[in-house]
Amino acid sequence: MAGTCLAARNGTHQYHNPMLPGWHSDPSCTFVHETETFFCVTSTFIAFPGLPLYASKDLQSWELASNVFNRPSQIPDLAKTDNQQGGIYAPTLRYRDGVFYLIVSNLGTETKGLVFTSSDPYDDAAWSEPLVFEVRGIDPDIFFDDDEDGQVYVTSSETTSSEGQQIQQYALDLSTGETGPVSSLWNGTGGVWPEGPHIYKKDGYYYLLIAEGGTEMDHSVMMARSRTRTGPWEPCPGNPVLTNRGTDEYFQTVGHADLFQDARGNWWGVALSTRTGPEFVNYPMGRETVLTSGTWEEGGWPVLNPVRGVMSGPLPPRHEVEDDIAKPEHLTFAPGSEIPKHLMYWRFPEEESYVVSPKGHPHTLRLTPSNYGPSYNASSTTDPITLLARRQTDTLFTYSVDLELASGTPHLEAGISVFITQEQHVDLSIVNIVHGTTISRAIELKTTGRGNYNGTISNVTMDLPYSWGGKKVTLTVQAVDDTTYHFFASPASRPKDAMHIGEADTRVLSGDTGKFTGTLVGVYASRGGRPQPGYGEDDFAYFSNWRYEGQGQKVDYDLIV
Repeated sequence: MAGTCLAARNGTHQYHNPMLPGWHSDPSCTFVHETETFFCVTSTFIAFPGLPLYASKDLQSWELASNVFNRPSQIPDLAKTDNQQGGIYAPTLRYRDGVFYLIVSNLGTETKGLVFTSSDPYDDAAWSEPLVFEVRGIDPDIFFDDDEDGQVYVTSSETTSSEGQQIQQYALDLSTGETGPVSSLWNGTGGVWPEGPHIYKKDGYYYLLIAEGGTEMDHSVMMARSRTRTGPWEPCPGNPVLTNRGTDEYFQTVGHADLFQDARGNWWGVALSTRTGPEFVNYPMGRETVLTSGTWEEGGWPVLNPVRGVMSGPLPPRHEVEDDIAKPEHLTFAPGSEIPKHLMYWRFPEEESYVVSPKGHPHTLRLTPSNYGPSYNASSTTDPITLLARRQTDTLFTYSVDLELASGTPHLEAGISVFITQEQHVDLSIVNIVHGTTISRAIELKTTGRGNYNGTISNVTMDLPYSWGGKKVTLTVQAVDDTTYHFFASPASRPKDAMHIGEADTRVLSGDTGKFTGTLVGVYASRGGRPQPGYGEDDFAYFSNWRYEGQGQKVDYDLIV
């Protein structure tokens, strides 16, 4: 149970967690006084584009302002990163003198530190190519020390030191990438994996905030302070300052936090959390961003409210703007439009495999099948896959898309995927199946991997009804509760004729190879792992009428909002 640093005073306005629902792990936020705007960024590992930057005036409605990592030249070795949970880890976002600084570690073919900068957070192209530096460990924080004329220091988590796991700090030259001597700061309170550090300067103290206990059920947030930058460090007497470990709360794994103030001087904290309860078994949306309020009196320690699904705090005035994350989505792929920037690929895409409104097929997205579908290809782990998806951002939701697959090429398949990694996904597709010298068309529901699920997995293959031949087919996945996905298919022109194809347990998409990520839902096209010569010009899949609608957010065991 958390100590005395947790007992904060009540706020004045009710709100719900998660603040950023769906896969939004390792949050870092900053407040820009000039525009009275909050900005937050989260990890994306090997998904692309990466490092989404969200903006809000009221901490409730969020706009996707830009993707910091938006072009392959910024991190070219993502194309060769074969770890399903490698890539972009734990960013820190800071703002100083009109410039945004985003520092992050990339766990690719080798671990590197990167610093991106921008003076326009609403423009993807304004984000720089990164300054590359030798990061010590992971999870770098950037700190400008005004007591040393703004000298930049990086504070990061060293996990391979001969002295054991600890937080280290060193100077960084932002013009050259050169780093200075390393100072060992603190190894926490004894829990494993001291990581995710952030440095704050307040009331003559340097405050060091870290995560500890690993990113699962013992996850917690600790703090220490010092009169000097390199210590000695005095731990908060009531550590942890934030955690849900040892409780039966629905929100668990609370940790990896960041603190910031609003325009009225109120203190806020963000952290990652998993909606799982203490069983830590069923959590398809993975690690999400939660918000808490608190106080930080002069000369004292921050006091933060424990994370719950329903909370209250001194929220800024409400802005009546549409929330990019919560609004219903209907994509028509109109001629002249581009693929929306919130959609994601797994590593870099082959851009020519994704065409909006091709000639003769307006208001469609044309996909060129990749050799393999969403599944892991052991012989070439970094081959591009034709997959385009969005985050599952709601406990209850319906996602559907219309599919036209004209080609009769053997083994060709296209459909929708509920995807967490290439080793864990559930696909509903139209497939060309070979029977000797003949080819038939089928509807197939196929599960890859099992995650935390130990029950029976039922794959389904059934003939496409004869009357559906040559017509658009609507494929649908629906989460009607927090444990099961239901899959349906119907003629696009006759939605009332929908057939229930099967279901999948959400635990399939929890844990195992996807414990750091979260579920995506989207479309794919594949040659079924059996590419053959003779593919023709019509070997495309055409998707249209893409819809996603959230229908409920579970914020406690018996509460859906």
